[in-house]
Amino acid sequence: MRFKSQRGFTLMELMISITLVAAIATGMLMAMRGGLLSLSKTQTRLDENRRALGIQRVLTAQLGGVIPMRSGCGGGPMTPFAFRGTPTTLQMVSTYSMAEGARGYAQVVEYQIAPDGNGTVQLIVYEHPYIGAGSTGGFCGDDVALQGSPQPLVAASRLAYCRFSYFQINPDKQFREGGWVNSWRQEDLPGAIRIEMAPASPDPIRLPMVAVTAPVRVNRHFEDLTYEDQQ
Repeated sequence: MRFKSQRGFTLMELMISITLVAAIATGMLMAMRGGLLSLSKTQTRLDENRRALGIQRVLTAQLGGVIPMRSGCGGGPMTPFAFRGTPTTLQMVSTYSMAEGARGYAQVVEYQIAPDGNGTVQLIVYEHPYIGAGSTGGFCGDDVALQGSPQPLVAASRLAYCRFSYFQINPDKQFREGGWVNSWRQEDLPGAIRIEMAPASPDPIRLPMVAVTAPVRVNRHFEDLTYEDQQ
């Protein structure tokens, strides 16, 4: 027996129509879901790329903002300089803060390269306000000992390698020559600071963490505290 609706459609025709509408609706929902997932993945990649660029910009600003401050070790006006570096650790005083930017107090900044699991390493940044020579106690002693901070920042993770180097200027060549060294314990600042790093698993669709090289603008020698125009 064939049943007809008031407009003359059979029950089979109604079922086919309902099935087609449901299939179209399901297809539209699946397409919308796929589009939203693609948009979410694209946004995540953009955020990661922005973070990588931001971290590199902040590292460059903080390294370039290093200032010549004396430490509180030993006492007297010519105490050791508050800048020490090794291939895996760097301590300095900078005018730039990871949290506050160029605002507020100068910061005692400490970089550490630490294991990250699965054979990779990470770059950790510690900082606390510089409030005088007494806040640089970590510069005293033979080893570069980290002071730490309540909220360390992981600047980069899952790295194949990460190391620091320091550019040593040759003053006899009017600062036109020099070379990179892997440690710094001298009484003046290096000409530049470099952080070499590379991701453990490069991703062609994401910006990698690359080397950061920051020139140091301060080139004063602290053995001579009087400039020619002050004589």
